[in-house]
Amino acid sequence: MTVRPKSIRVMAIANQKGGVGKTTTAINLGTALAAVGERVLLIDSDPQGNASTGLGVTSAMRTRTVYDVLMEEFPIAEAIIPTLVPGLSLVASDPDLAGVELELAQRPRRAFKLKDALEAVRAARSCDYVLIDCPPSLNLLTLNAMAAADAVFVPLQCEFFALEGLTQLLRTIERVRVTLNPSLELQGVVLTMYDRRNGLSAHVARDVRHHLGDKVYQTVIPRNVRISEAPSFGKPALIYDLRCAGSQAYLQLAKEVIARERHARRAPVASV
Repeated sequence: MTVRPKSIRVMAIANQKGGVGKTTTAINLGTALAAVGERVLLIDSDPQGNASTGLGVTSAMRTRTVYDVLMEEFPIAEAIIPTLVPGLSLVASDPDLAGVELELAQRPRRAFKLKDALEAVRAARSCDYVLIDCPPSLNLLTLNAMAAADAVFVPLQCEFFALEGLTQLLRTIERVRVTLNPSLELQGVVLTMYDRRNGLSAHVARDVRHHLGDKVYQTVIPRNVRISEAPSFGKPALIYDLRCAGSQAYLQLAKEVIARERHARRAPVASV
């Protein structure tokens, strides 16, 4: 049996609903993957720039951003900056991203700008994972992320309307697969803001697992005050408080992501 070689895995972290822990997951999953030895590039594709701020990257440090990359003003390698986390690099956000849809409207391949930029990263194999933090809407930034990605990683808040929002997102992924990226798949769903004292959280978790089976990660991210506090200090939760329940959950999630990737690579391929 021949084992598939390791290649860069590009994941769009997306959910059309806001407030589900998407950026928190992008920051802390990226940090956790780096902590267990993976090389990670995080692309902050949300105009709000919360992932950049949460990693301690100030506005003054954002001299070249994802906006410059999408507008083809600089290659992506020139926009990559290190973070305080060893092994985790960042392409920072820019408020100008809010108007990028209009600026790219008449340009060719407008939905593939990020995909084209990432070709150099794939060729160089300069990282193991690329995580793209998407805005909470289906706009050109999200389409660029999904067109560039191998898979979509979905943080899902344990609340009443979770399944309704997930259904809409799965439809979006299918539309992107048909129109822009035939190889796009659902990486998996991670349940966030899980409260063991609340029966609703357990009910939502059961429903999501019933509908999606093993696409739902076994690891759940609990509601945790330390996770909420960390961004205000410009630090991932794993650096702010490694021992808190939220940090430990993200470390477990990173291990589960890697284990699934290794299992997928063990699939046999034809020998020549």
